[in-house]
Amino acid sequence: MTISNPVPAITLDSVHLTLDGPAGPVNILRGVDLTVPQGMALGVVGPSGSGKTTMIMIIAGLERVSSGRVTVAGTDYASLNEDGLALFRRDNVGIVFQQFHLIPTMTALENVAVPLEFAGRTDAFDRAEAQLKRVGLGHRMGHYPGQLSGGEQQRVALARAFAVEPKILLADEPTGNLDGGTGQQIIELLFELHDHHKTTLVLITHDLKLAGRCDRVVRIADGLIAGEGLSKAAE
Repeated sequence: MTISNPVPAITLDSVHLTLDGPAGPVNILRGVDLTVPQGMALGVVGPSGSGKTTMIMIIAGLERVSSGRVTVAGTDYASLNEDGLALFRRDNVGIVFQQFHLIPTMTALENVAVPLEFAGRTDAFDRAEAQLKRVGLGHRMGHYPGQLSGGEQQRVALARAFAVEPKILLADEPTGNLDGGTGQQIIELLFELHDHHKTTLVLITHDLKLAGRCDRVVRIADGLIAGEGLSKAAE
């Protein structure tokens, strides 16, 4: 009996993105092909301006491609309008950026509960509380972002991203605004949550050692995937 392979978490098929610039069209991505299996941790490295963040934005459905096909969790983005993309992203994709993007007028608990409430979860605050406890912030749930350290704010951002149990988590330099020790704690937590939830992880980083903790690493240069292979952690 033949057992078919599961649907990949992410497939980019000849993805191009061209944007208008002051001097004319700028080719940001120039034919990216990428397949990420379910549950994989993928590290993405490359120089500034190479297209790493743009690729994340496309996978998140926050940027439309000029040509090519984007399929995430079995859904072809071309079949969705903007409202459909927003609903799909809400239910399937978590995002953590270098900037924390917390709502300053809401407590940590409220920040984590927001996407759960948007998703119609009647247990939004119970789930938010449980997720904050998982990231070690059970004692800080009533604090506002301005009362939290950078590391604590990123923990809240991680709790918010994982609260809806997304199929895919996109992390763009999540430790970029943190000191070395705090950043290391966040990375350990990120991989712990990835393992616990069995989430597909795409991690952009300039740190080759950190990228090497992923199952696979791709290098982007000049809008193309310039190299790909198993990381040392997966060998």
